[in-house]
Order: sequence, then C-alpha cells, then structure tokens
Amino acid sequence: MTNEEKKALRITATKIRMGIIEGTHAAKSGHPGGSLSSVELLTYLYFKEMKIDPKNPKWEERDRFVLSKGHAAPLLYSTLANRGFFPVEDLKTLRHVGSYLQGHPNMNEVPGVDMSTGSLGQGVSAACGMAKGFKFQNLPNRVYTLLGDGEIQEGEVWEAMMFAAHYQLDNLCVFVDNNNLQIDGEISKVMSPYPIDEKLKAFGFQVEVIDGQDFDQIEQAVAHAKATKGKPYAVVMKTIKGKDVSYMENQAAWHGKAPNDAEYEQAMAELSALLKKQEEE
Repeated sequence: MTNEEKKALRITATKIRMGIIEGTHAAKSGHPGGSLSSVELLTYLYFKEMKIDPKNPKWEERDRFVLSKGHAAPLLYSTLANRGFFPVEDLKTLRHVGSYLQGHPNMNEVPGVDMSTGSLGQGVSAACGMAKGFKFQNLPNRVYTLLGDGEIQEGEVWEAMMFAAHYQLDNLCVFVDNNNLQIDGEISKVMSPYPIDEKLKAFGFQVEVIDGQDFDQIEQAVAHAKATKGKPYAVVMKTIKGKDVSYMENQAAWHGKAPNDAEYEQAMAELSALLKKQEEE
C-alpha cells in the first residue's frame, strides 16, 4: 500500500467516525464505542479490498460482509454512505420512526447490507452459510464477518466455528474486535473468552493477532487469509473502544450511549481537527 493510499484511507476513516457521531447524536441512542473501534477494518474492506458495486448493491459477483455485532450498525451505515450506497445526510435519520436506518442492519431496507443482524452469534452463522454456498457452487466470492469480543461469549458462535472448520471454508475470514469492553465492563471480568486466538486455533482456524487500527497490518492479514487453503481464517484485532474521541476511548459506558449536544460538539471538533491534520499531511 502506498503512502497516498494510506492517507486516503485515514481520511475516509475519520469521515466515517464523524458519521457515527452524527447518527448516534441525532438518534439520541445507539452504540458509538464499538462502532468507532472497528472503523479501520471496514474502511479497508469497503474502500480497497472487497469486490462491490454501490450502483448495484445486489450484484451477484460481489464479496459479502456480515456485521455479526449488529449493534455497531452506525459503523456499517456510515461506511456504506461514505462509499456511495446512499446519501451521507441520511445518517442523521438513524433510529428515527420511518427511517430505513434502524438500530440494527436490515438487508431488506438498507442498500449494501448483506445480512440482517442483531441477535449476537447469528451473523457469523449466516456468514458461514454464505461461504458454504459459494463453495457448493464453485464461486470465487469471499465472505468477511466482524464479531465483538463480548459476542463470542455466545455458544452459537462456536457452533459456527466448528461448521467453518469442518467444511474447510477458506473463503471465509472472521474478524474479532478485541477492545476488551462490553456493556457490563471488561470482558475478562464479565465472562472471559481468553485466550481468543488459542480457542480459535483449537476450533480449526488459521489465526493471527493484529493491531486492528493499523491499515498495513489489516492488509497483511487479509492477504494471509486469501492465501490460506483448506481452513478458515480468523483475525483477532486489538482495538480501542471509542477510538479518536477522547472522552469515549476505553470507556465501557460508551458501549450503548449517545453523545449529548455538548459531547457531540466536542467529538466533532476533535474529529474535524484530526481530519484537517490528515488532509494537510
């Protein structure tokens, strides 16, 4: 990846973060913390890696992305809007009555959403089904899915992992957003899933651990996933919940709380300053 490409991705990531803040503030509800932590991944997938067409969201040859941690809908919506699937201005209608941008992704209403999610564990299961379907049809489409580290406390997740390994779904790449916080606090104290990488290996995955906010490491992990044959790939991403909004960083309270007017102004000021700096670099 060239320096110019990385600069463009960093700028896009900041715009996506601004969209997350816009949406959750306008809704007066939502999940900003875990949306902000995974921005770099979706920026990379949607703006560099995945085969998609915003003008034809249902294009059969497209790669698929499933947001298994469906409460991070503000992240997916902001990414899709900035990618051109629908107007960025619509992010301000998040969770409003009559809006197509509801609290969890709806594949029947939102252009670019490949699976309706929200019940934790079901998204990764659907992603496995998609990958198996492509294998059955001998199609080259790849499937990417993002789970929360709190989500992997769900038993259904591990049923899906067994399925993926059993059917050698090497067209599947599972990302775990390991920001170490869920709504009740630290995941290690609520119900520890650690060591996440060793558990995934035991379930038959090829695994690596990366800095989930480093584009070079994300790119390398995706390349490794595509090169791996005969088994599914998992990437454990070490991230910061609430990334790039100072008062939200590493604060479990921001898992499911929207910024008020003053907090909105502070967040947008910080992100605007970051954007200006990035554009001038």
